[in-house]
Amino acid sequence: RVLSWIGPRKTLFATSIISGLILSLCYLAIRSGSDVATGVLYVFREAYIILLIEQYWSFLNSTLKSDAARVLNGPIVGWSTLGSITGALLVHKLAIPFGTPMMVLFAGLATLPAAFCSDIGYRKCGEPVATPEEKGGKQGHLALHLFKDNRILPLLLCVVIATQVLSTVLDLNFQTILQNKIPDADQQTAFSGWFFAMLNGVAAILQFVGAPLLLRFLSLRTVHICIPLIHIGTCAVLTASPTLATAGVAYMAFKCFDYSLFRAAKELIYIPFSFDTRFRAKEVIDVFGYRFSKGGMSLLLLIVKKFGAVLLPLYSLVGLVAAGVWLGLIFPLTRTPALPPRDPSPID
Repeated sequence: RVLSWIGPRKTLFATSIISGLILSLCYLAIRSGSDVATGVLYVFREAYIILLIEQYWSFLNSTLKSDAARVLNGPIVGWSTLGSITGALLVHKLAIPFGTPMMVLFAGLATLPAAFCSDIGYRKCGEPVATPEEKGGKQGHLALHLFKDNRILPLLLCVVIATQVLSTVLDLNFQTILQNKIPDADQQTAFSGWFFAMLNGVAAILQFVGAPLLLRFLSLRTVHICIPLIHIGTCAVLTASPTLATAGVAYMAFKCFDYSLFRAAKELIYIPFSFDTRFRAKEVIDVFGYRFSKGGMSLLLLIVKKFGAVLLPLYSLVGLVAAGVWLGLIFPLTRTPALPPRDPSPID
């Protein structure tokens, strides 16, 4: 509704500032001793960040041509990873001298430069213009009719759901086996630090080197097929031999490919489509679909556990099925469609 009212540039600026304001208010409430504010913050942090990130991608998908995006999408994701690493290091250095609650205020203040930088980007590259039929949300604020008119969109939504089911079970599988194999808290923390350092290193290589090269020399269809094939392989090995090593490899493979090659390749699909697809349908798929499927899978597993089921053997099997469904969806998804031209002309 805000997008329909003030357009994409002002919407991103406004949602960035409002997010920073809510984080700052949570900080003040936590400092005053509110337990409720801690819960609100925990939930809100899962929602606001993905909403902002998907708006950045809507802008990028409206600005870059496909050839430029094949080269730049990976490094763009890489820069965001560097931001995560920098944030973690700042918390490590500042948490003790300033106190943990102050980190929440720093997070809120960080939305200010993000808001102004995104606004400068819009001003320099131009604000995407909706067609007269799309302007002001005339065809629906969520543009749900597009899911009926464009077969790509429901397929993309199903792919996102499959990836998040896989993500949830691989995460839980890794954490469960880690807890069983290394119950000592300090040793577990040390192992986790080494593991995620390795994960970030591999992801950075894929983001800055792997994604640009693979997307440049391989077809989009080939890239999209290879990713779930890799996960089918790691889940099959994990099912046959559920060890900490196989669980770690399966989880690392998903995390590394998800926010490097898969993200870069998925965003290319949106580029040729209309304003409402890039700014409305995308939010339904990549914000609602992402969080709903991840939360829904966690809730389903909780219900299954309540009935006395042993979950650990199920994790890899569910992951194997999810990766298989993902692979099956790729073939109709990447079948060459008749794509419409797009205005305004994007930059190279």
